Amino acid sequence: MITLLLIDDHFVVRSGLVASLELEDDLKVIGEADRGEDTAKLFAQKKPDVVLMDLQLPGISGIEATAALIREHPTARVLIFSTFARDDEVQAALKAGALGYLQKSASRDDLLTAIRTVAKGERSLPADIVQRLKDRLAEPDITPREREILALVAQGNANKEIAATLGIGEDTVKQHVSRILMKLKVNDRAQATAEAIRRGLVKV
Repeated sequence: MITLLLIDDHFVVRSGLVASLELEDDLKVIGEADRGEDTAKLFAQKKPDVVLMDLQLPGISGIEATAALIREHPTARVLIFSTFARDDEVQAALKAGALGYLQKSASRDDLLTAIRTVAKGERSLPADIVQRLKDRLAEPDITPREREILALVAQGNANKEIAATLGIGEDTVKQHVSRILMKLKVNDRAQATAEAIRRGLVKV
């Protein structure tokens, strides 16, 4: 029997998960919480095999809750179950100690497989996320200055406006923008904005 602790701030989501997961003979939900702050305390009380953790929570985030849990209970096994899967969030979750990451749009079978994999202490990531992380490691880093410029590009600023905001020459901005497009492997500013949001390089 694999025991589960659910951390999700939506009651309907938790109820649906309990109903679905407990159709399986080897899965049992033994605890629920709607705030990340309660994770470590509940874990100590219930000692579940797997913590199914949402990312967006009131108070501390799922990533912060995972990091706090792993600090207190290094053997805890966490599967992040989130609506979102931006590259920076996936990387942060893994760095915090999560063993798996799955989007809520995944199929029920994928969720069951992920839970059983994480319960064995093994990493569980969808193939597309694995490939994206590999590609990202192989790509040149976006520098802090390029991030600044990218954020201003995403806000719709022209090169002249960016130059005035940062106190640098317009030609320098043009060079930065060209390098950004090359590094992100895109053709224009709109594509750069979309790719930057997907990777979590700029916030919306």
